[in-house]
Order: sequence, then structure tokens, then C-alpha cells
Amino acid sequence: MPEKTIYLEGIDPVVLYGVHNAAVDRIRAAFPRLKVIPRGSEIKVVGEEEEIRRFEATIGKILDFIHEHNTVSGEELAGLLGDTPRMRRGGDSNDVIIYGIDGQPIRARTVNQARLVAEEERNDLILAIGPAGTGKTYTAIALAVRALKNRQVKRIVLTRPAVEAGEHLGFLPGDMRDKLDPYLQPLYDALRDMIPYKKLISYLEDETIQIAPLAYMRGRTLENAFVILDEGQNATVSQLKMFLTRMGLNSKFIVTGDVTQIDLPRKGNSGLLQAMTLLEGIEGISVVRFGAEDIVRHPLVRNIVDAYEKEDREKREKENEQND
Repeated sequence: MPEKTIYLEGIDPVVLYGVHNAAVDRIRAAFPRLKVIPRGSEIKVVGEEEEIRRFEATIGKILDFIHEHNTVSGEELAGLLGDTPRMRRGGDSNDVIIYGIDGQPIRARTVNQARLVAEEERNDLILAIGPAGTGKTYTAIALAVRALKNRQVKRIVLTRPAVEAGEHLGFLPGDMRDKLDPYLQPLYDALRDMIPYKKLISYLEDETIQIAPLAYMRGRTLENAFVILDEGQNATVSQLKMFLTRMGLNSKFIVTGDVTQIDLPRKGNSGLLQAMTLLEGIEGISVVRFGAEDIVRHPLVRNIVDAYEKEDREKREKENEQND
């Protein structure tokens, strides 16, 4: 009986086979006349020559897809096997931005997350403003990873202003990177959902993905890059101006922030407060405002945000009455 061995060059077998070989049964079901034997980084198939050729062509398409996107979801695998129409990454796949590890779809889950996705396609600078838990940063990072995978940019730069929310970096152990890594942890967490661990480590080591405090941006010109400033409400006016003027050719900038959680000594010094009114309406710049209705964390988070916003409104009303 004819047989053929296909080698998975440059591909982690787990990406193709899935966790616990979950995808292998689907592949076998698509070729019932063949005996399919996956063994680590190679697949042995036994059967009629014509069926083997068909199998080889199909696996070739799947491997090309994985080489391009670093992953393949169950739906995409089904499409490549001919079971369902193939979905396009970041295109018309119902609000899916990218597929994360283990093929999990990462999609816009609220109206304003979907608006952020749409505005990113039309603008080079976006201010995404809103309360905690609305998925601003997570959605922005998904867009950055998509742009990198699609080779629209050569690198991703993620940054935050090193302003402490009641905590002191100086008392943390280790060197500057050790001190900053816990502070930047939310950015790492999002990336781990979207990029396989080994690939992410490789990107960090060769600086395809850079994560650094805002002060490190001074003097740089960021070209062919997708740049995200998180916690932008804690950047001063001069810092935010410095950051925005780092934009080089073929770059996308997204600034995320919550103007109700400013940790600067003087809240009025927040550059984001100024930028929201100063830059809105300029062609190529978009301001997307998130609200409590966009919160996708625990249901209580929405109630907590509403309670604090109510208190802030009451304080402002009292201050206005006193000034009058």
C-alpha cells in the first residue's frame, strides 16, 4: 500500500494537532480512505496514491496558513478541509479581530470595541477613553497583533507612564526592569492570550515587541510600528505631546485611558484631558468614548463604576453651587 511522510518544518505540532490532538480526528474524518498517523513533527499517511496527493495538497494549505498566522482555529481548519467557507482574519468574520492561542477567537464584544476596530482602519491616531474593564487596551493590543501578523507593521511598542497609584516602585526589589515588569503586567497578560509563548519570547528578545515606560520614548521616531500608550491619563501635557510627536511613517498610535483615574499629583496636568478636546475633529484622528455599558469584567464592576461616577457628579455639582 502506498505511503507518504509529510514533515512539519518550522511549525509546532501542537498548533496543527490542537491540545490533546483535538484536530487530528477532524483531519482523519476529512480523509476516511487514508490511514493518518501523526508522530511529532511528521505525519505518515497510508492509502491510495490519489488520496495521498489530495491529502498532501490540503495539508500544504493548512501549513501555509499556520506559517502566516501562527495558529489555526477550529473554524478555519474546517474551512481549509472543505467543511465550511474559510474565514478571513480581521475581515468579515463577524467581529473577530484575531485568533489567539489554541484558536480562541478574540473579537469585539461591545459596540464601542467594534467602533475602535472600525476607527483603527480609518485613522492613524485613536484616543480610546473610558472606565476600567471596558476592554480598551485589550482590543488595542489585539489590533496591534493583527497588524504584525499581517505584516502591516514591523513591530509593536507598548508603553505606560511610570506613575504609581499609591505604590512606590523604589521599594520593589531588583533593577529597573524588575521594578517595571509588575507594573507592565497587564500588557504581558494580553499578549499571552494572543501569541504562543515561545513566539512571544522570541518577539520580546529581538524587540519585534517592545514594552517600556513612557520616558523611554523620548528622542525616538517610531516608523512601521503599532504603538499603544496605556493609562494615558497619567501622562502629563508635555509627556503626551512628546509621545504623539514620536509618530513616524506607516505607524498607528492608540492612546487608552480613564480620565476618572488620574494618579498625577494635580489632575489638571493630565495631557489626555487636553488632547481629548484639542485633537478631536482633526482628520486622521479619532476619539472613541467607552462607557459603563462596555464593561466586560465581573457584573459588579459596572455597578462599582456607576457608584463612583455618581459620587463624582455630586461633588462637581456641589463645587459649582459653591462657586456660584
